[in-house]
Amino acid sequence: MRISCLIALAIAAGFSTTTATGHEFWIDPHEFQIAPGENIVADLRVGQGFTGVAFSYLPPKFRLFDIVRGDQREAVSMRMGDRPAMDVPALGNGLNVVLHVTTDQRITWSDPEKFRSFVRHKGAAWVLDEHARRGLPDSGFSEFYSRYAKSLIAVGDGAGEDARFGLLTEIVLLENPYTDNMSDGIDLKVFYDGAPRRDAQIEVFARSGETVEKTTVPADGNGRATVPVRPGVVYLLDAVVLRAIEPAFETGPVWESLWASTTFRVPAN
Repeated sequence: MRISCLIALAIAAGFSTTTATGHEFWIDPHEFQIAPGENIVADLRVGQGFTGVAFSYLPPKFRLFDIVRGDQREAVSMRMGDRPAMDVPALGNGLNVVLHVTTDQRITWSDPEKFRSFVRHKGAAWVLDEHARRGLPDSGFSEFYSRYAKSLIAVGDGAGEDARFGLLTEIVLLENPYTDNMSDGIDLKVFYDGAPRRDAQIEVFARSGETVEKTTVPADGNGRATVPVRPGVVYLLDAVVLRAIEPAFETGPVWESLWASTTFRVPAN
């Protein structure tokens, strides 16, 4: 086996473990505004507090990795093990949206308090009552999780709109942060399984230089929310769906978490 393949397999194994013990997953462009003809260069990151480890381009670990501009859509194609995971030509002038969907990963919960803290943190305390009602053990059970990430990059004038792209769960920006007036915040809508996700909890990470601020914004009954934003700041928005699943075998996962995220930057004045 070639050394590069061995390295890729080792990275893949680390990706699974680190993702399970980390939290947010996001697309992290090196530049959110580029000129026509330049490449979009971005890392895939996993971590906490909007800081994390960058991972390589590993096709066995994702179901979808695309770039979209209007009606144009192309798969991101790199070499196995490449880092950054994305370094490809933009699709042209306007708003380019990068999409990334991971494969299902699995985590086993051995510490009951960590599981309780996790579901409460994600605004899903109902899971604890449902867990007890189902007669599930306090520890030793497992969960599937998958990530549904987006990133908005302005090429040239950055004109265009975000949209629904058929992801199982996704955050759709209803305004363009590069061309619209952001003085009253940015409007968005959270979707799950093709419908608006009512009362979703949206975590907002705002990064300016080395400083990261975190807030939480609730969506309304139609899945809509407005997030206050500031010029010159990079944002990561995160919303997590938790749902019960019936195990396919005796030791199979009994819960599933679906993580939606999107990143963008509000241009400086």
